[in-house]
Amino acid sequence: MAYRRPWNARPFRGYVTFVPTSAVLAALLLSLVASSGTQSRGPRIIGTWRAETADGPREVVIRPDSSASYGDETVRWRTVADSVYLAFGDEWVGYIVTFRGDRMTVSGGDLEEPMTLRRAGPPTPRPDSVPVPPAPPAQRTRPHDVTGDR
Repeated sequence: MAYRRPWNARPFRGYVTFVPTSAVLAALLLSLVASSGTQSRGPRIIGTWRAETADGPREVVIRPDSSASYGDETVRWRTVADSVYLAFGDEWVGYIVTFRGDRMTVSGGDLEEPMTLRRAGPPTPRPDSVPVPPAPPAQRTRPHDVTGDR
């Protein structure tokens, strides 16, 4: 005798929902508009960031022109996936960055322990008298390959 499914059994496991085509198109359009607004803002890393360290408060300014400043130093930066690379002289040093709300945690590279910075606002303009440093060669060291020895 063959198995017969009861008359009230559902033919599929889970739920099947039919959504009108216009609703799907509207949702797709809204997601495209939202993503284009996000792209025009620039990378999430751009801004002025502050950290409390054992040596006192520190401020890092990361600008959309690929320059970053802390103290009297100005360096060039790049992002790749979850990492930011800073150009120190003729080499790139990679750090892993994670974001949570208005906080950015930086680890790896030449840091002995992770550092958490809090967004303080938009980046301040780079003075015209401070040039953007030239980019070092394209070869970068991955954040997990970098040791504290330099």
